[in-house]
Amino acid sequence: MNLQAMMKQAQKLQKDMMKEKNEIDEMEFVGKSSFVTVTVKGTKEVVSVKIDSESIENDEIEMLEDMILVATNEATKQVDNITEQKMGKYTKGMPGLF
Repeated sequence: MNLQAMMKQAQKLQKDMMKEKNEIDEMEFVGKSSFVTVTVKGTKEVVSVKIDSESIENDEIEMLEDMILVATNEATKQVDNITEQKMGKYTKGMPGLF
């Protein structure tokens, strides 16, 4: 394979990688913990936090904070999983690139 063909293949690979990454960035992931729901974009930006207010009393604020933390972490783990699933074919065992 000549150098020009290799460069062309590398450019195509880069274009494919960016397309996959852009698709992931636009996806939304939902994490749930009891009566808390957190929605996160593929960029790990928290889009929304929903609380079922009928299920909570005033003295449960600390527990609510913990549930938000759990739901947020669950949603961001989903981002990591789908990123690894889709981008792993490009990184070939080199984690942490995306």
